[in-house]
Amino acid sequence: MQDSFLTISNQSEGLYKEKGSKFIAIAFPVESVDEVKEKLEGLRKEYYDARHHCYAYVLGHAGTETRANDDGEPNHSAGDPILGQIKSRELTNTLVVVIRYFGGTKLGVSGLIHAYKTAATEALDANQIVKKDITEQVTLRFPYDEMNEVMKLVKDLDLKVKGQDYDSLCIMHLEVVISQMDNLNEKVTLLNNLSHPIELKHRN
Repeated sequence: MQDSFLTISNQSEGLYKEKGSKFIAIAFPVESVDEVKEKLEGLRKEYYDARHHCYAYVLGHAGTETRANDDGEPNHSAGDPILGQIKSRELTNTLVVVIRYFGGTKLGVSGLIHAYKTAATEALDANQIVKKDITEQVTLRFPYDEMNEVMKLVKDLDLKVKGQDYDSLCIMHLEVVISQMDNLNEKVTLLNNLSHPIELKHRN
């Protein structure tokens, strides 16, 4: 089971110039189409006088949601080369926008492909690739006298405690790497069978 993915850590920029045209590439970590739209809207306002705002993105833990946009450039001359650079690094949750200021000389399709590819490469090379765990949020509810059993469970499965509440019952919010979910379910079921009243709930 896939339990991690690669993405970029922060915003970064790259620049490529050719025959008077300037290609400004900006890479962002993103997690949704709405976030992509927000970034694009901001760049279109900031670089309102540019001729093209071409982009590509990959979303989802498995990198299954993709899009490439040429924004008025010849078909497949801008968005696809940008997308190719994201995919070649096996990245997801990544957006790269390349803003073009036209310099008066046409570059031809092959020249455009090279320019957009190079600008995207510069932006991604200026970033840091990080590995992120695919996790699920769960909540444990249990009597206080079961605290030792629960903490042993947390330690054995290397779970991250995200929050705790103590009232008539103890409540513990945990972040679990997805590949450990079956182990956690089995161990909680086993403890319950041994008369340890621990309730496990998955959080959306």
